[in-house]
Amino acid sequence: MRQFVTGVLAASVLILSVAIIATPDDRVEASSETYRQLNLFGDVFAKIREDYVEEVDDEKLIEAAINGMLSSLDPHSSYLNPKNYDGMKVQTRGKFGGLGIEVTMENGLVKVVAPIDDTPAAKAGVLAGDYITHLDDEAVLGLTLAEAVEKMRGLVDTDLKLTIRRAGEKEPLDITLTRAIITVQSVRGRLEGDDILYVRISSFTEQTDDGLRKTINRLKEEADGDFKGLILDLRNNPCGLLDQAIAVSDDFLEKGEIVSTRGREANDAQRYNAKPDDIVDGKPIVVLINGGSASASEIVAGALQDHGRAVILGTKSFGKGSVQTIVPLQGNGAMRMTTARYYTPSGTSIQAKGIVPDIEVEQAKLEVLEPTRGRSEADLRNHLENGDEAESSADGAAEAALEEEILDYQMLRAKDLLKGVWLFATKDAK
Repeated sequence: MRQFVTGVLAASVLILSVAIIATPDDRVEASSETYRQLNLFGDVFAKIREDYVEEVDDEKLIEAAINGMLSSLDPHSSYLNPKNYDGMKVQTRGKFGGLGIEVTMENGLVKVVAPIDDTPAAKAGVLAGDYITHLDDEAVLGLTLAEAVEKMRGLVDTDLKLTIRRAGEKEPLDITLTRAIITVQSVRGRLEGDDILYVRISSFTEQTDDGLRKTINRLKEEADGDFKGLILDLRNNPCGLLDQAIAVSDDFLEKGEIVSTRGREANDAQRYNAKPDDIVDGKPIVVLINGGSASASEIVAGALQDHGRAVILGTKSFGKGSVQTIVPLQGNGAMRMTTARYYTPSGTSIQAKGIVPDIEVEQAKLEVLEPTRGRSEADLRNHLENGDEAESSADGAAEAALEEEILDYQMLRAKDLLKGVWLFATKDAK
């Protein structure tokens, strides 16, 4: 069984513990009521088979009943038929087919948690927070999340039209996407200038921690080991594996709790602690988050925030603070069931609340204005020349670089903040 921040044994233990503390009369009464409800289910099933206007498939009826039972619990519990289960296993390995969006169900509509980088959805402009109302002009309302996801999947190079409701737009948007093989490179990095490491984690797959360490080592070599700090970009990172979120947090922490999970019973609690090993050598860290940062990315942001290891910058995260366990079932299917809530080191559950950034910075669209200035020495007649003929070309290059940087306002603020933190740390060390 794999835990997602998205078993059979635990359920057996729970049933046993209930039986131990219950009185015989309580057990008989509970058992009788359970059997009565199961008989009711059997009656409905038989009536549908006999009298429904069209002949029905028994397997589909049972599958729908199971999925209805699970999906009624919370938006993240569901039944995975063999096809969906195989697809889920492929996705966690980092390669799968589809549109490239992480979705959830809200008010009967499919809500985009986040588009995945460099996928058809991201390239077409699908945004976190969009509501998908129709798929190829067929209403989503009335479908389960699994059914909607199944419709979004299909053969590579086939088209699907999404009808989207977006905040701030009066009319729905129609976006046609071409399905593709989605290969997720979960970790990417580059040097910002010569002295700031920038690493983006787009999802938490089986390769994420290994990819992070390799990327950090490469960037440190490019910077000759002399760098001011790290910007860790977790924006629009929608989900992933619990063990990878823990490993990534551990990469920057020397000690202390990373996260705890607490299930239905007190003895179900688990705590995960850091081991000594900071891969950026104690240098300052700024973590970028937004409303598309969910689940595993919230574990990382929460751990680094609570330990004071990083400054969290951006906007409030999605608020998915639950753990799902995948339980294989007979017939090669599985069920995804919420088994625990997770808590940051300070003991805070962010379920439905999200991680609140230390510095709130909304993403903004900026434009470069023509500079307006008063008179200066350069305007005076017969002024002395500077003597540096390369000045104008350097200024032009700097202005071009500025235009490129301000396209991502949150990133620009993160760089300024990191430089400031590094400057103060350097002064303190003198």
